[in-house]
Amino acid sequence: MRRAEVDAGARPGVTSEESAELRRLKAEVKELRRANEILKAAAGFFAAELDRPHRIS
Repeated sequence: MRRAEVDAGARPGVTSEESAELRRLKAEVKELRRANEILKAAAGFFAAELDRPHRIS
């Protein structure tokens, strides 16, 4: 009942649509942070490879 009143604008609060969008955005932020950590680790790995002296055959 309260949710319907909020969604209709008769009562203040976060609507169902806003709540769903917030959940979606939080999941997206979590995934982007995870991807960022992976990219940081990969960048560190490749930077270490570039710093290592290479033998010429």
